Order: sequence, then structure tokens, then C-alpha cells
Amino acid sequence: MAEFFQNIWQSIVSLFTVQITVWDILDIILVAVLLYMLLKITRQNRAYMVLKGLGILLAVAVVTSWLRLSVISWLMSTLLQWGVLIVLVLFQPELRRALEQIGRGKLFDLSGKQKSDLEESNRIIEEMLRMMQNLSKRKVGALIIIEQNSDLTDIIHTGTLLDASISSMLLENIFEPGTPLHDGAVIIKGTRIVSAGCFLPLSENNHVDRKLGTRHRAALGMSERSDAVSLIVSEETGVISYAQDGNLHRYVDSRSLRELLEKLYAPKPVKRSAEKVEALLRSLFKTEKDDADKQGGEPDGKGE
Repeated sequence: MAEFFQNIWQSIVSLFTVQITVWDILDIILVAVLLYMLLKITRQNRAYMVLKGLGILLAVAVVTSWLRLSVISWLMSTLLQWGVLIVLVLFQPELRRALEQIGRGKLFDLSGKQKSDLEESNRIIEEMLRMMQNLSKRKVGALIIIEQNSDLTDIIHTGTLLDASISSMLLENIFEPGTPLHDGAVIIKGTRIVSAGCFLPLSENNHVDRKLGTRHRAALGMSERSDAVSLIVSEETGVISYAQDGNLHRYVDSRSLRELLEKLYAPKPVKRSAEKVEALLRSLFKTEKDDADKQGGEPDGKGE
């Protein structure tokens, strides 16, 4: 076991004494892509936890070998010797799915993910629009905070923790008068409802219209302390408003609300993996060619 890790250490040391070529970099990139795809396949299921457990065992084996703990080191080495067979047995469904994707040519194709993201974004936008319009017609008060880059963990824990898909019916039920959570704010993180009945800091702006209620002041205060976007429905008038960057925008119609939601939930364009690798290889070969041209000779600087 000690010889195994000694060989690994010698290999690492040798990397700093050998000249690295473009093909070596390509080799590293391919290995990184394969590892990324492995993590991507196993991320959403129990296989990821198994893989994480094997990583912990490997780390324990390294430590025990370094500390010269003979019994534990022998036990860890024995487990790792059977590690390949364990991976093949436990990861059988994932490996089968990966082989199917390779056969279909979809393993490195991100177009399917982009299509799925676009469909989910459109669904969320329609659900949010339907919910806001229904609450506005019925004059049911509502306050929804959509998290952006600022961390809202402290605010999230002031309410009842949830983990639910964004749904018009669910949000309408939360804000239904008389229900336990209707007075607080709902926090949305990404595509999930993460908390309801939350308490928000009120705005300290003295120039806010005194006719505005607590919901509007809380929404404005949230936008002053973070980059979150707050959606409000007035329970007195049914007017839809939103607060962003410390500014309150009132009397928002359906078109403006849709444009806002499309900006918040529009899926970001993702380059295909093949295009990224191709662009990287082009830059590497270009750099190597430029270095060769420089070594071939430079003009002496004397003009014509």
C-alpha cells in the first residue's frame, strides 16, 4: 500500500520536471470532461452518495498509510481492491444509462437540458402570472420575494421552511385569508418555494407614500437590503406592484409583469461541450504557433 502511494507521489513530482505539451493538456481536459460527466450522471441519485463514500474511504486509506497504521491500512487496501467490482455493481443503472446516451450521441449534448430549462422557465412564468392575476382580481394580499445573488438564509429561517415546486394553486392557498401563513412573505429560491410566513425588514425611507401598507414597506425594505425582487398584491385595491433596487413600481400590468418574470427566469445560453473544447484547442494551438514564430526570429528593429 505504501509503495502504491509512493508511486503516485513520484508521478506527481515528475510532472514538474517534464515539459508539458498541447497533447498533455488535451489529455487532462478529456479526463476532466469524463469526470464531470460521471458526477453529472450520479449527482441526482444515491450513486453520488456511494461515490462520495468511496472518496472518503480513499482519503482514510491515504491517512492510515501515512501514519503507518498497519491493521487499518490493510483493511482499507482490501476494501479498495474490491472497489472496482463494488462500483460496477452499485452503478449498474447509471452505467447503462451512460452507455445508452453515448450510443445516441447525447452524452455531451446540452440541447436537451436547454430545452428542459426553457420549458420549466415558461411554466414558472405562466404559474406566477396566473397567481398574481387571480389574487389581484379577488383583492387578496400577497408578498413574494424572489432571491437573486444576495443570500436570504436569515430571512428564510424566520418563516416555515418548504421545498415545493412553484404552483399557482399552492401560492394562492398560502395567501388565502385566514390561513396560518397568509400574513408573511413567501421566499422563492431558483425554481423552488423555500419558505412561507417570513418576516421582512421594513423600509427606512421617509419619502414613501404614507398610504402604502406594511407589505409595500416590507417589499421596499427587502429591495434596499438585497438584490431580491419583491412582488406585491394590495389587499385593499388589488393593485400589482414590484420592488427592485430600492425602487417601488406600482400599477404593473400583465405585460410589464411578464417582461419582468422573463428577465428573472430566462435560461442562460449554454455552449455545447464540444464547442468549448474546440475553442480551447484552437487557442492552445494558436499560442504554440505564436511561440514557434517568436523562436524563429524577430526583426532587429531597424526600419526601412
